[in-house]
Amino acid sequence: MQRPESPVALDEGPRKDKNYRRYASNVERALSLFDTALQEWADYIAFLGRLLKALQTRPSDVVEIPHRSTVAKRLAQCLAPTLPSGVHQKTLEVYAYVFSVLGKDGLSRDLSLWLPGLSPTLSFASLSIKPLLLRLFETFIVPLDPKVLRSALKAILLALLPGLEEETSEEFERSLSIINKFKYAISQVEKGSSSTVDITGDQYFWQSLFLASITSGTRRQGALAFLSRELPVLGSMHIMSSNADNSQEAQHLPSSVEAVTSPEPGLLVRCFTTGLQDEQLLIQRGFLDLLLTHLPLHSPIFQTKVSATDLELLILAAVSVVARRDMSLNRRLWSWLLGPERTADKDDSAPSTPSSPTTNGLITSNRIQNLSQTGYFEKYGLNPLVKSIFKILESSGLGPSERARPFRVCLSLMDRWEIGGLVIPRVFLPAIESIWKYQKIAPSKDALAEVLRSANVFFDGIESGLIWAELIQILIRALDSRMNDSCDESKTTDKTSLDSETLLDIVAFVIAKFNLREDEMLNLHIPLAAVAMSIMLRESLEKDKTSSSVVWAPPAQAFKISAHFIDAIPLRVFQTTTPSQEYALQNSVLEQLEDVQLFYQQLRKGSEDVSPPIQMSAVGAIILQNVSLMVIRLLSASPAQIELLERVSNLLEKSLHKMQGLDRLKHDHLISCIEETSENLASDNATDSFYLISALVSLLQTIKSASSLKAWDSEHRVRRLLPRLLAHLWEYTSPSNPKHNVEAVRCLWQIHWISPDRHLVEGSTSTLLLDNDTDGSGRSLDIESARRFTIVWAHSQSTTYSSSSQRSKPRRDSAPLSSMTSVAAEENFLLERPLFLLLDSLHQEGTELSMFVCSWLQSLSSLQKIVDIIVTRLYKSSFLKAVMFDADHPDRKVDENGEEDVNDVGNCQYYLSIMVNLIKYSGASIWAALGNPTDVKDTGTVSEDSGEKAPVASIQLFLAKACISILESRWQNQGGGDNLASLRKTVVDLLHLMLIGKFRDSFQDMTLDHTLLKTLSWSIRQQDFLLQVQLMGLMLTVLQAKSAYNKANQSSHRRQVSLDKFRSVSQTSLSMDQNIKDHLSSGMSTSSPKLLDCLIQGISSTSNHPILEQWISFMNQCLPLYADSAFQNLMPLVDCFIQVFTAVFEQLRAPFKEEPSPVSAGQCDHIAIINVLLNGLEQVLARGHDQLLQDEGRAVPNKSPEQGPGFFGNIVSGVLALEAHKSRAATANNRLTVLLCFKDAVRASFGMWSWADTGSGISSSETLNSPSYAYTSLRLRNRSRRILEHLLAAEVLECLETLVEIWHHPNVINANSSSNTIFNLLHAMEGSRPKNTIPALFNAIYSRTNPNVLDPARKSSLTSELSDLNLATFLVAYTQSMEDDALDEIWTDCMTFLRDVLGNPLPHRQTLPLLLHFTAILAEKINNTNFGEQRKMRRDIGELFIRLLAALFTIKPLAFPHDLSSIANGDDPVHKSSLNDPNEVVSVIASILPNISKVLVDSDRLGNFTTILSTQILLPTFRWKGFPRNVTESTLQVLKIMSKIPEASKIWRKDIAEAFNDSRFFHTDSLDLVQKGWIPVLRQWTILDKDRMADLLSRFSSPTSAGIMFGVGASSARQDADRKAQLNLRRVALLVLSADHDTFVVNLGSLQEKLVDLMTATAASSPSSLTRAEIYMVLRSLVQRITPVHLASLWPIVNSELYEALSSLSPVHASDKFSVASVLQAAKLLETLLMVAPDDFQLREWLFITDTIDAVYRPPDWRPTALVDELAEVLDANAGMPQSAVTPFGNSLQSRQLSLTWDATQGVPKEKIVDQVIRPFLRQLSITAFESTYRMEKVDMDACSVDLLQDLFDETTLV
Repeated sequence: MQRPESPVALDEGPRKDKNYRRYASNVERALSLFDTALQEWADYIAFLGRLLKALQTRPSDVVEIPHRSTVAKRLAQCLAPTLPSGVHQKTLEVYAYVFSVLGKDGLSRDLSLWLPGLSPTLSFASLSIKPLLLRLFETFIVPLDPKVLRSALKAILLALLPGLEEETSEEFERSLSIINKFKYAISQVEKGSSSTVDITGDQYFWQSLFLASITSGTRRQGALAFLSRELPVLGSMHIMSSNADNSQEAQHLPSSVEAVTSPEPGLLVRCFTTGLQDEQLLIQRGFLDLLLTHLPLHSPIFQTKVSATDLELLILAAVSVVARRDMSLNRRLWSWLLGPERTADKDDSAPSTPSSPTTNGLITSNRIQNLSQTGYFEKYGLNPLVKSIFKILESSGLGPSERARPFRVCLSLMDRWEIGGLVIPRVFLPAIESIWKYQKIAPSKDALAEVLRSANVFFDGIESGLIWAELIQILIRALDSRMNDSCDESKTTDKTSLDSETLLDIVAFVIAKFNLREDEMLNLHIPLAAVAMSIMLRESLEKDKTSSSVVWAPPAQAFKISAHFIDAIPLRVFQTTTPSQEYALQNSVLEQLEDVQLFYQQLRKGSEDVSPPIQMSAVGAIILQNVSLMVIRLLSASPAQIELLERVSNLLEKSLHKMQGLDRLKHDHLISCIEETSENLASDNATDSFYLISALVSLLQTIKSASSLKAWDSEHRVRRLLPRLLAHLWEYTSPSNPKHNVEAVRCLWQIHWISPDRHLVEGSTSTLLLDNDTDGSGRSLDIESARRFTIVWAHSQSTTYSSSSQRSKPRRDSAPLSSMTSVAAEENFLLERPLFLLLDSLHQEGTELSMFVCSWLQSLSSLQKIVDIIVTRLYKSSFLKAVMFDADHPDRKVDENGEEDVNDVGNCQYYLSIMVNLIKYSGASIWAALGNPTDVKDTGTVSEDSGEKAPVASIQLFLAKACISILESRWQNQGGGDNLASLRKTVVDLLHLMLIGKFRDSFQDMTLDHTLLKTLSWSIRQQDFLLQVQLMGLMLTVLQAKSAYNKANQSSHRRQVSLDKFRSVSQTSLSMDQNIKDHLSSGMSTSSPKLLDCLIQGISSTSNHPILEQWISFMNQCLPLYADSAFQNLMPLVDCFIQVFTAVFEQLRAPFKEEPSPVSAGQCDHIAIINVLLNGLEQVLARGHDQLLQDEGRAVPNKSPEQGPGFFGNIVSGVLALEAHKSRAATANNRLTVLLCFKDAVRASFGMWSWADTGSGISSSETLNSPSYAYTSLRLRNRSRRILEHLLAAEVLECLETLVEIWHHPNVINANSSSNTIFNLLHAMEGSRPKNTIPALFNAIYSRTNPNVLDPARKSSLTSELSDLNLATFLVAYTQSMEDDALDEIWTDCMTFLRDVLGNPLPHRQTLPLLLHFTAILAEKINNTNFGEQRKMRRDIGELFIRLLAALFTIKPLAFPHDLSSIANGDDPVHKSSLNDPNEVVSVIASILPNISKVLVDSDRLGNFTTILSTQILLPTFRWKGFPRNVTESTLQVLKIMSKIPEASKIWRKDIAEAFNDSRFFHTDSLDLVQKGWIPVLRQWTILDKDRMADLLSRFSSPTSAGIMFGVGASSARQDADRKAQLNLRRVALLVLSADHDTFVVNLGSLQEKLVDLMTATAASSPSSLTRAEIYMVLRSLVQRITPVHLASLWPIVNSELYEALSSLSPVHASDKFSVASVLQAAKLLETLLMVAPDDFQLREWLFITDTIDAVYRPPDWRPTALVDELAEVLDANAGMPQSAVTPFGNSLQSRQLSLTWDATQGVPKEKIVDQVIRPFLRQLSITAFESTYRMEKVDMDACSVDLLQDLFDETTLV
């Protein structure tokens, strides 16, 4: 039979027959009325009547319809759903006449013309119209050629299925009958004889029906009704009763079943899948009924035809209905999954029950009857269901609803235990793993919380036995792979892919996030889990019996989980009974673990009479036994496993705490192992050894806490063990290695607590101090031991870092440091005896040890504590009480001879001598301690209230009275031996010291200075400390005497020296008498330059660190000798200090960085050395700064008014001016030298602060969180902060500029330091409060912009490489970090500064944008405070803001460079700054705009502000000749925020309109800018301005050819009209795409009229047909943003236009109306329609592509009927290509992608686009569309929108 003619074929030309021409003319005239006379529905009826009359004028011999394409289009338009039924009835009447004229052959030929108009009518037709429409189908279309119907079958089915939606309607049976007639007609197609893959008519029909149901949700109800009536039963008995294999069964499938499932059974599955996923409940219920009655789970097609993946897809869709929580759906689902209900007997004739219907009366087979419901599900549905749930878990997106879906499904499945009991064990771990992974990638906390809620509901619905069976099995697999053999064999391979760490993390996640507090869990499952964990941990540590090493260490998470289990066990479970202990001892651990596994395996199978495998009373004994054996195993391991030992010790501690005693733990073996371990401690690895010691101490403390006091005090092994541990700990208190100082002292106090003897630690510490037998005569105290004791003392007294100790890892103690120190305050005996041993060294004057103790006392902050201890001992002295109080004092002690106890006199003398040494060597801080009050009561003063003696006011007064009492006592002339004499001498010394307060050496000969310098230099090289100290004292005395007679007159104008600001820096260096310092400073420099070299040598020598403080003191007293050359010598001294400081600081950092320490001579306390160096540095800088201030005071010239005019006067004035100039130049150089030294000091100090604050360079988190690092960093931060405060107090401007320079260039100091470090420092210092910092920043800015307005004292030296922009940037950042309350301090200064700037803004033109930002920040902070007059302040700041904004654009208007691209590429460096200026200004304003309501509270000012933005930013940007390339994201951000300001509404809309209507608007290069910037702006514009679309549509003019067909300007005028039309069409498309859905529905009619009008354009009209590409872009935007129901009247126009445009590719139908660009856009429109797939377009889809199974399974005689396939063959033939082949099914992409993207056409010449782009696209379009439908892909609307935007903004396609 002849192939149907393409509807695009042109109507035949005018015939010669006169009657036909008249006939055609009548039809043409009737058609012309459609465009002119149609206003109301009555006009449509009149038009149709006129058309019918015209058609009836047909000559009798003519069987054609003239202008048939136009007639078909007009009739389709008259069937629009918006028209009344009368119009529809008249239209159908015309259709009937046309079909009767055409006849069967003519209608077969032109079916593609007439069917699309009729197809959608049944879905909206009225009751009176439906019979007429069905009659048309039945009368004219059913009898057509089957081959013609085959290609249109899907569209026909979609057209008729709405008639089946209501089974009770009159049209249901008739529609069903017509569909069956089509089915019969299709089955009559002749089969090809040479076919290898043949599709019968029935198969083709069913496949087309399935496709119709899959693609059209609105027709799915009708498809369901047809399937319910006509679908054959697919699970009948005679199919299942066959004993043949699957292949034989497949060959014996009935023909009806074969027709449904061939050639592609996946379409059947997807038909049911989409039906089960439908939004309508009735459709879901209907498809579930179909599954029950026609497609049971045991159907052979699932085993023989359907793939496993498709079965999983169907089951997943089925179980997803449980999310509706509808019992009717769930009941049907359970029946389908569990199979037919079993009958009481096996009689096949037994009737079926309603709940489990049989298949059309047929009974189930014996094989199904013999299966239980659980067995049926396990055999047929379990594996596919589990795999489908796994797929949900794997493919879920980030949305909370998607992630929660599998948990809700699983929860509903648990409603039937037959299903949930089999499914949940297999999906439990993957489900928990899924949410565990989701917590790391969740988009927000709320999303995670929502998913966790669903997961918790799912978790709570599972039986506790099943949960713990899974958890314990996971733990077993995680801890020991050997134990997996006993695991349940039903576990899937999906679980075994997880490693041990992941499994343990999942269990920990379950413990943290889910409810495990049910009674059954607490009383049964958690104890069993704790037992299993202890067994597994023990076994994992005992894998290698032949070696002492631990082969595999369990992860830390395992111990945390075990500890949690033990904590959660209720106390009532731990009840000790004899049978429990017998069970724990008799059964092996592996037997116990196997019992636990067997117990849970039985629980998993549903057994209810299973008893616990372990008695709960035996749980405690088993756990203690296993944990203690783990401890013993680890103690005997080599090398030591410190981390493991600590974890197990913590576990033992928790266990003992729960057990309430050691009656179940044999700790004798534990203590023996600890003793043996302590004897074998290795010394090669100091860190590991310390951790092991700490672990042993903690273990002992744990054992003691569980022991009785009596048993512990009688433990002799502990008395031997503790001193040994103390000796090991003593090695870790060295100050040269501070890594474990704090932890070691803590362990020492722990030992004190656990010691049975309260004096054991005191005695052992004293022994360690004296354990240095040098000459065999006895023990002595060495300096290293003294240093160690000072560390113990410091950390025993400090409570600063007790909070930091809680962060230490691993855990070393069981009590905070604050509790230790409270004990230290009460129990002085622990450190008193070692302290006195240390203080005894002060009697040995001149020794290195005494110098160290002296230095320690001078820097000691807890000196008061030592004084209190001594005073307490003195007060307890019976002798002192006797001499101070009455002789009859009851505490008085008298020996047998009536004399005072000689020993007590000696003790008194001993304590007083220590006090003398304290006053001598502890510096000025001793006087503060002596001035504190004491509780000692005076002997003479009596309180009036109580009658008791009043206490002595201070310790100093008490000591003074004690000394006087001793001298005045009645025993002063009596005996007492040497003790009393020594006592008196000591008393005199003490009184002398307290009365004079200072000590002074005698003067010596002054002629020895040069010799002394040489000797001193030699002693430095020899490292003779004692000689150095003596020589320094002698040298200082000589220099003092030498300068006594060289006094100089001091200047009368002496400014306040900055040294006063450093008074509190160093108590040692500034403790000298001020008179001596003034005396020295007045002398002339008489010393040799070698003295400076000697000072530098002494300070820089690393061996001199023990006496460095003495050198600093010596230098400080020598500095006044350099008054004349102070500045020349200042920089060498500062460089020396900084170099030494840097070296020591590096040595301090090295242990924390875990790298080799730099070479250091000897051991030293680095922190103490740093303090000394910084003290000396401060002194040097203070002296230099004092001298500078004095010189500047003298540099002011004194004008002499007496000097008269004349020659001599001129000469004198010239000489004076020259000298003044030289003086000022020298002073300026000196000032520069001092400031450079200040800057070096600031950089060095900040480097130390930065390291202490951020820990840069420390890679180990354990070191970073250790208490020792916290202690060290705290001291360094405090010290660096103090010196920086002093430097800022002296030169705030220069020091602040240095910090700003570091902020801008962090690599100068530390590459890791951030800007926050600078701000943390500034906010931490009192001297850098905002009231000081902000004015200094203002001065720094002034110094660079307008220095003339500043006083000389406020000007910057400009030594820093900073510009005014750098300073303004820092000002903004600093102000943002500042607290809001600080605004009160700086408000006046800020207002003054801003007003000054506005008074002369020109010098500040570069910083005005940043100052504007600064003003906005101030305004925001005002809203957070309540000081001052808020209303006035807001008004003032608002006024300043507006004035600054106006000044900014007045001085520096927004301007753009001429060549934007060249500057962006760096080709024009001269204009590079001008490039950044506009962007900078706009970005600053964009950052201010969100809070502009806080800045400008007045609506008038807001209006003024928006006007300025419009005139100064928006309009210049939009009117620049390079627009829109100059538009940035900041500009569009300004536009978006302005739209939310009511005062800016009018101006904002005007500016947007100007930009949008600019002809250059679509020249934007950045698509990202369009998506993120322009689209939101235009969306807001469409919301605020509803008339935008109407305004655009009014600009279109109808195409015309009058007046421009001839003439010179015809072509130019046509191009101009084309360009305007193109731009307006693109504007329409962009507005539609930017707006919300259905925003322009009200304008749709007007838009359709304009589009239809423009479609009439030709190549010669104005505008011409070149605008068709833009018309198709508008249609693409409408398809994406308008609901399809509103586009019903547009489809006939789209259909005919699209068909005509694509047909122009054929050489036969080529037309000049369609350019290559138009055809390309038409192809893109077709692809968009195929992706979006509107229901009405699906009725026309067959015209363009093959939308049935023929797209993949083509019959042997297949010929293309769809337009795309026809064109593909024609184009392939013209290109010399073979006939289009079908791509193998299933090899396409996993997700549908756009083929005709904008990128695919780039770089392709215009003349090759058809061959290289469109032809391949057309060749594969049909199969690509089918595969997309088969995969049920989601529509990627974003990809469609992006591609349309790229086309819209492609300026190359414009005329």
